[in-house]
Amino acid sequence: MEYGEIISWIHERTKFGIRPGLTRINYLLEQLDNPQDKLKIVHIGGTNGKGSTTTFLRCLLEQQGLTVGTFTSPYIESFNERIAINGQPIPNEDLVEICEKVIPIVDKMDEVPELAHTVEFEVLTAMMFDYFVDKKVDIVLVEVGLGGRFDCTNVMTPLVSVITTIGLDHVDILGDTIEQVASQKAGIIKEGRPVIVGNVSDEAFDVISKEANSLHAPIKRYGVDFDSQYLQPTDNWGEIFNFKSTDVDLKQLSINMVGKHQVDNASVAIEAFNKVSEILHLPVANRDYQKGLKQAFWPGRMEKISDEPFIVLDGAHNDHAMEVLVDNLQREFSDRRIHTIFGALTTKDIKGMIELLQSVNNLDLKVTTFDYPKACTKELYEEMGLTAYDHWQEALSDTLKEVSGDDLILITGSLYFISQVRQILLGE
Repeated sequence: MEYGEIISWIHERTKFGIRPGLTRINYLLEQLDNPQDKLKIVHIGGTNGKGSTTTFLRCLLEQQGLTVGTFTSPYIESFNERIAINGQPIPNEDLVEICEKVIPIVDKMDEVPELAHTVEFEVLTAMMFDYFVDKKVDIVLVEVGLGGRFDCTNVMTPLVSVITTIGLDHVDILGDTIEQVASQKAGIIKEGRPVIVGNVSDEAFDVISKEANSLHAPIKRYGVDFDSQYLQPTDNWGEIFNFKSTDVDLKQLSINMVGKHQVDNASVAIEAFNKVSEILHLPVANRDYQKGLKQAFWPGRMEKISDEPFIVLDGAHNDHAMEVLVDNLQREFSDRRIHTIFGALTTKDIKGMIELLQSVNNLDLKVTTFDYPKACTKELYEEMGLTAYDHWQEALSDTLKEVSGDDLILITGSLYFISQVRQILLGE
């Protein structure tokens, strides 16, 4: 099969929707000789911050000379980036080869009612585990797809489990309270395996810690067992902070991502790195932390793509992420006029996200639909009393006529929206 045919076959599985549960993935992996059991893995869950935390951790581990596999979603630049080694997406020919191994298994599963209709994410998860065994990577960082407890990545025993943040998202599947969501996320904790918890509320932590204690899993909490001290922005788009834990006391660390939340994500990654280093007996020098962190870059997260005009992309795709974005805008751009173009999916709390954006004093807002099956339509925006654009390019064109001086153009909302904008504006 050709690469295009393989991608079409994979995407065809999206018609079966989201189907939490482990029966299909366990059967599929058994047919592949359970590759997940042959890998050293860090499992990373949470409502937001998974991608950035994974990137920081990957770069820290690479600094130790390790070959690091990553499994992330959704993609921003190319489909292949979801399965990557040391930041390099799986080559087309490897994707074809590994998928051709999986297709006949899935075809046979479709003939059995209780195994039928394997979804896209299950296919990718199985391919990922098999590929990383074949390539003999040293360690794999696996992002949870949705929730945790019944997510199809939850089929292995990791070295360390990481839970970045807890917020309300996918409430129809995960529950409509913080405690219910936290219970789902805590499902990735395994017997006796350490868990690192990021910036979460007391309500969420209570649920997570009870799960950890019941499984005799040592737990470390951000702000208690390890912490950061935010210092200031860097001169060239980034942040400076101190980090302290029982293991290390690090001063004047800098990252090339913007926002206090990225300091939080980097801190969680450092603590996870310390635990992995302890387990694998890695010799870590203090200078390795700065070298690793400086390599980290995650597209579409407060990403500056132009200086003149000043354009920033940020995938604030749910209420929790939007709260973080609003905090960043008020903290770092209070002296600028902010021209915002917003596009979101109908599965999100669009009204709540827009209200958060409109709470920023110096911000004007344009909303738009975009080319994606679940994108919020012009009609739905108009029902909310908003004037919407059919195409984001028109919104950007009108915005460019209004910009002056040090104004900021912020394009935000769905990561699928950000991906489309990025590909066109950067020519990628």
